[in-house]
Amino acid sequence: MKVLFVASECTPFIKTGGLADVVGALPKELQNEDYDVRVVIPKYEGIREDLKQQMTHIYSGSAPVGWRNQFVGVEKLVKDGITFYFIDNEYYFKREGLYGYYDDAERFAYFNRAVLEMLPNIDFQPDIIHCNDWQASLIPLFLKTHYHDSSFYEETKTVFTIHNLKYQGIFPKEVLYELLGLGDEHFTVDSIEFHGNVNYLKSGISHANVLTTVSETYAKEIQNPYYGEQLDGLLRARSEELYGIVNGIDYEEYDPMKDENLSFPYRSSRIKKQKNKTELQEQLGLQVDEEIPMIAIVTRLVEQKGIDLITHIFDDLLQRNVQIVLLGTGDYHYEQFFREAANHYPEKVSTHITFNEGFSRRLYAASDLFLMPSRFEPCGLGQLISLRYFSVPIVRETGGLVDTVQPFDEDTLEGNGFSFTNYNAHDLLFTINRALTIYNDKALWTSLFNNIKKSNYSWNKSAKEYLNLYDQVVNSSKITVKS
Repeated sequence: MKVLFVASECTPFIKTGGLADVVGALPKELQNEDYDVRVVIPKYEGIREDLKQQMTHIYSGSAPVGWRNQFVGVEKLVKDGITFYFIDNEYYFKREGLYGYYDDAERFAYFNRAVLEMLPNIDFQPDIIHCNDWQASLIPLFLKTHYHDSSFYEETKTVFTIHNLKYQGIFPKEVLYELLGLGDEHFTVDSIEFHGNVNYLKSGISHANVLTTVSETYAKEIQNPYYGEQLDGLLRARSEELYGIVNGIDYEEYDPMKDENLSFPYRSSRIKKQKNKTELQEQLGLQVDEEIPMIAIVTRLVEQKGIDLITHIFDDLLQRNVQIVLLGTGDYHYEQFFREAANHYPEKVSTHITFNEGFSRRLYAASDLFLMPSRFEPCGLGQLISLRYFSVPIVRETGGLVDTVQPFDEDTLEGNGFSFTNYNAHDLLFTINRALTIYNDKALWTSLFNNIKKSNYSWNKSAKEYLNLYDQVVNSSKITVKS
């Protein structure tokens, strides 16, 4: 079977968030003797020069964008056994950053058409085109409109994955004619129309053969108005084709035993982990004491991530014997809050308004607890990385956090973290206090630590679910991997 992943970002080439991690890791897990899995993304200016130097030009052509034809260059690179294609058009992609431009509607309409124009010319005919998020969501619609009479695509099926329903790609109605080359017959509530606008994500939901999202719980949540972002009705209508498959992480990429960022690599040694903590305490100017629990926050500083809950209880939390280290960027008022907190509590709080991958690994390795009280979380990667580095997660029970963090029970000694249900600051404080109490009980903390040793959130199990889904989509048989 041949599978093509289409996405707007992918590690190790370019990344703004968890989508890149998924697209970088999952194809490697899927690839085997029976599956030829490949990936295509835009060729951005921000891709490292050494990676660009390894690319080989394999095709030049064009793709229609409304009434115009735009150049399509295709470059190829094989890395870690996976073939990657890069859509090369400097007008659209030779820019700083990936998103947020005035012509994003045009840039990604072009990208979708370029992929479909590319495939017949590079000797790769996929059985499945696996589209990811709104930037790749037009392919299922284009296959039914512009390519409906193409013998090349006659047997091709589409899988569309929603990584975060909040980001939809909503643009004015004129996009339908000027960029997509479609007429009013497609501007309907069961296709691409959305409150008088064009909604790219809705197009993928409406027209793909099968829909997936990144955890079982999120697949259920988004069918309800609170989480559904005004698409819950459509998602309920397609519930029979909607599957929740939880994300994993690349256990080779995230391995505290092989992580070059750590001074003290470890497999599951608490002693080595504490050495990473005391080293970081000294470097950050915090009180150096391996017994003081360190809480890590590695996140975007936005409301979705529960930052308002954290700020509400911050002064109360600092009455406890804890240290808090924050790494992230986001809304200005949250950035200022944590800067001021570090100024007021220099021995207890260390704030880093940036993103630094190496520092994040050191923080996961050094911290005892990892705070992630999200308002909603499709899957979340932070809690999976924290478990890999034995930093115990404290999460709110939503989305993938429910599916991956089981609350610790002092009586049964089962569970790998701590969680709370209601989106409430005092419930968060209560849960943190409970976690600190367990931390100070060496026997209970050892039981919790040992449970984390048994946790496995590599891609292995989820990849098998995707392979099962692909097989059944292609064979048009009844799909049985339903969450």
